[in-house]
Amino acid sequence: MKKAILLLAFTLLTLTGAFAQRFAYVDSDFILKHMPEYASAQKQIEALSVQWQKEVDQRFQEIDRLYKAYQADQVLMTADMKKRREAEIADKEKTAKDFQREKFGPDGELAKKSNAIIKPVQDKMAKAIQAVAENDNLDMIFDKNSEVIMLYANPRYDKSNDVLAKLGLKGGSPVK
Repeated sequence: MKKAILLLAFTLLTLTGAFAQRFAYVDSDFILKHMPEYASAQKQIEALSVQWQKEVDQRFQEIDRLYKAYQADQVLMTADMKKRREAEIADKEKTAKDFQREKFGPDGELAKKSNAIIKPVQDKMAKAIQAVAENDNLDMIFDKNSEVIMLYANPRYDKSNDVLAKLGLKGGSPVK
């Protein structure tokens, strides 16, 4: 009887251990803020954004100048001249809006450039996270900043600094 109870207890412990999963989490924003490549990528994106915004502003300033000139000259114009000027202004406005959408729209150049510049940094971080997970025999790692709601997380399961170390970077204390 004693042997049967010991065997049953050993079997339950083994099964419990086999089904136990190990979880951890990282703070991807914290990790990215410590990656120099990310800061550099953000600067590149910001520079492109500023450059294109200047171009958009110049186009709309030109439209504003044309409209003001049209209003000033309107009393001296024939109906045909008015139509041509209005069409010219409308055409320039449409071109400016199209340019703005092309650069800043959801599928615009800025979004595409941003993805192209940031993706290698994110891939590098993902590889480091995977390496930490494999090294620590973790089954899952959650991102504290993702759509998954984490109501509580014990800080001992925070692997953000381990990921930074794997990337060869110095960490600190993630914002909780």
